[in-house]
Order: sequence, then structure tokens, then C-alpha cells
Amino acid sequence: MAGPIRVLLIENQPLTRIGVRAVLEKENDIELMDDAGNAVDGFASFQTLRPDVTILGLRFPDSCTIDDLDNYFIANPKAKIIVLAEHAGDAEISRALKKGAAGYICKDISPEELVKAIRTVASGKKYIPDDIARVLSENYHREELTPAESNVLRMIVGGMSNKEIAFALDVSENTIKSHIQNIFGKIGVSDRTSAATTAIKRGLVRVDL
Repeated sequence: MAGPIRVLLIENQPLTRIGVRAVLEKENDIELMDDAGNAVDGFASFQTLRPDVTILGLRFPDSCTIDDLDNYFIANPKAKIIVLAEHAGDAEISRALKKGAAGYICKDISPEELVKAIRTVASGKKYIPDDIARVLSENYHREELTPAESNVLRMIVGGMSNKEIAFALDVSENTIKSHIQNIFGKIGVSDRTSAATTAIKRGLVRVDL
């Protein structure tokens, strides 16, 4: 690649943007073209600047990056995007990679590994840190939840009882109990509290804080 690697950072946390900028300013072969603090401005910069690598935060107040990835690849089918997350939830990692993300890193990544991730993705390869790869491999063979089961799991995380879930979905409580047993088996838990905790940890349910 001729010239420095041109990077766009889209991330809503100011401290994270400052930290990434400080790291990249020390690298002669990487240029941080812009850092945007919201999804709208970030996508506009992405379309205008056409960076070599885009580091895209996972969460914004009004959007979820994984849901928006399609728009990025419509705008530029050859885009190289690294998703930047708070933690490694395997369901979110899998979704991001299936949609075309070239990398997935967490905010506790070291400066050296951040630079390595950018260089690796810029060269046309995918970048998944070892700890995130382990998270993926641990749950690789688990059966995916059906849309109905995912919906029920979201309601469990929201603290709803079987009766409340059945009423909301206009189905019988027996149907909900069946869904819950299937959910427990698929995610490897035996009670509702563990199901809710696992759902959040693995990124099976989105929780807006």
C-alpha cells in the first residue's frame, strides 16, 4: 500500500477517541483522518473520506453498529471495518463477521495490538485477538436460538414472568415454558438468572445502559 494507512474512527466515547488518536499519532505508517462521535457524522465521513480502515464502535445511543454494517458495505463493498466493543460477546462477534467485518477488538486492547489489528486488516486479512477467538470457539457448536426463543430471552432479561411473556406474545404459558427449556439447553444454563446473565455476557440480547 502506497502511503500511510488512512483510518477513520467512529466512536461515541470521547476518552476512547482521545486514546486511539494518541496511539495512532505515534505511528509513521498510519494516519487518523477523522474521529466522529456519533453514527450519523461517522457514516457521512466514511462516505466522503473512503478510509483504508474504519474502526467502528459497537454501540451508539440511537443505533447498533452490527445492524448498520450493511449500509457501510452498500456504500463501499470493499470497506475494511474493525468493530470496537466493550467486551467480547460471541453472538455479536459472529454477527459482525458474518456481515463482513474484517476484525473485532475490545476497548481493553493494548496499543501494540490496536496497531497490529489496523495493519493486518489494511493488508486484506482478518484480525481476531486470541482471547476473542477463544470465546468464539467455546460456543461454536452451540445451536442458535430461533427468533421466537430470542424474543422470549429478551423478555426474561427484562424481568418478565412466564405469565407476562405469554400475555405479551398472545400464546399459552406452556408454549413459553417450552421455549424457555429450549433456551436453557441451547445456552447451557439451568435457571432464569443464569439465562439472563449469559444472554448479556454473550451478546445474545442487547442491553442499552
